[in-house]
Amino acid sequence: MLGLINGIMTVLAIVTFAGIVWWAWSTHRAEANRQAAMLPFALPEEYQNDKNTGESNE
Repeated sequence: MLGLINGIMTVLAIVTFAGIVWWAWSTHRAEANRQAAMLPFALPEEYQNDKNTGESNE
């Protein structure tokens, strides 16, 4: 009986994983994925304003 429960849970986990991968790589998420990929390169507005005016908080 325990083996059956383990098998069902394994199949459920694989199906859940496959669903998440399918959702993440679907075409309707393409724009959100592009925006998320650029987040590490985005500077906060405060930094850009300080850089333009030459002010520093240090």
